Amino acid sequence: MNPVSGETSTHSSPEAPRSRADSRPDSGLAYFRLSYFKERRDQIVSTIRQLVEIESPSDNKAAADGMAEFIAGKFSKLGGEIRFHRAQDFGNHLQVNFGGRSARPVLLLGHYDTVYPLGTLASMPCRVAGNKLTGPGVLDMKSGIALMLHALAALQDGHNKDGHNKDGHNKDPHNQGWQGVMPRPVTVLLVSDEEVGSDSSRKITEALAKRSAAVLVLEPSYGPLGAVKTARKGVGDYTVKITGKASHAGLDFQKGVNAIRELARQIEKISGFTDLKKSLTVNVGIVSGGSRTNVVPAEAQAQVDVRIARIKDAAGIDKKMRNLRPFNRQCQIEVTGGINRPPMERTAGVAALYEQAKAIAHQSGWKLGEAAVGGGSDGNFTAGLGIPTLDGLGGVGDGAHASHEHILISELPRRAALIAALIEQA
Repeated sequence: MNPVSGETSTHSSPEAPRSRADSRPDSGLAYFRLSYFKERRDQIVSTIRQLVEIESPSDNKAAADGMAEFIAGKFSKLGGEIRFHRAQDFGNHLQVNFGGRSARPVLLLGHYDTVYPLGTLASMPCRVAGNKLTGPGVLDMKSGIALMLHALAALQDGHNKDGHNKDGHNKDPHNQGWQGVMPRPVTVLLVSDEEVGSDSSRKITEALAKRSAAVLVLEPSYGPLGAVKTARKGVGDYTVKITGKASHAGLDFQKGVNAIRELARQIEKISGFTDLKKSLTVNVGIVSGGSRTNVVPAEAQAQVDVRIARIKDAAGIDKKMRNLRPFNRQCQIEVTGGINRPPMERTAGVAALYEQAKAIAHQSGWKLGEAAVGGGSDGNFTAGLGIPTLDGLGGVGDGAHASHEHILISELPRRAALIAALIEQA
């Protein structure tokens, strides 16, 4: 893939070279872990169902807070230290701290809000259909939360503290991380406003990321093969408002200054800012204006979505937007907004973390691909700070934000085993 193109792409990785992550004789351990989670697959499914059946739309604080309290109870049973970051307009953001043996923690990042309004479960129930588990938010990203819980539980449990698993088999002597305590400090952050811009949680995310050795983002994977995401486009939102002068369209047509006509000309210019060679796109997505057909419109506005693959392109597109000038000098133009998520670029730190994940998957006998995608996540913030970040570690499925949203149940053990290993090694 083109590491900085930002265009959606994916591939299965070739066989992983020997690296720090697979230099030890851990293939047996990797298969052991995978087997452990396969035995517990139904438990993971049950946890996901519990989470999906508690609706948590971004715009309903009471519902979102109920979801956060439920999840906090799950983490508390694992011995996590619970902290709520209170939010006024959204659900409270949930932070969970686990102690461990090394100095710097790994940050497990995600969100518990969904795009679905309260009551969606009635028409979109959570249920098993063959190899699929369906329901609102099951892919984006309540399966990711469940995978966090089960990966951490496995690391703490250590397959029983007596050195044996429940079948009586000895634990792998090379595995120093599965001894009933965390192999390293872990911070979990689940925010309530990711689906609506992360305005109230961004500072929290960035502060915790700066303390962390790496960030693992449990957003959904990409495509049917479950590729992780090593690059995401940055996102900008702008509003362009035109002010003209109202008049009667029949009696005083010439006294009016048509704001919609001016906006139409501006839209044509704005659309020309797209530069596909740089993977920079500008989309006018919402247009409004006018009051009645017999009134020359005094106001009109457009909402504009901007996507950038490289942070160095942010200043240029921002300058172009803010330098818009009216074609009709009798109109006024006002531009607000800006780039609100930096791009997640495939830096050396991101690439190294992916190579680690790829080697872990290779030890278990499967190939882990990578993808660059156009959508943003809170991983954009952490990667933008230079913290090694790997995104798309959550569920494998399709239909995020749509009525056919689902995950593939058979992929859950692989994802849980991968996450557990990355917590130890990242």
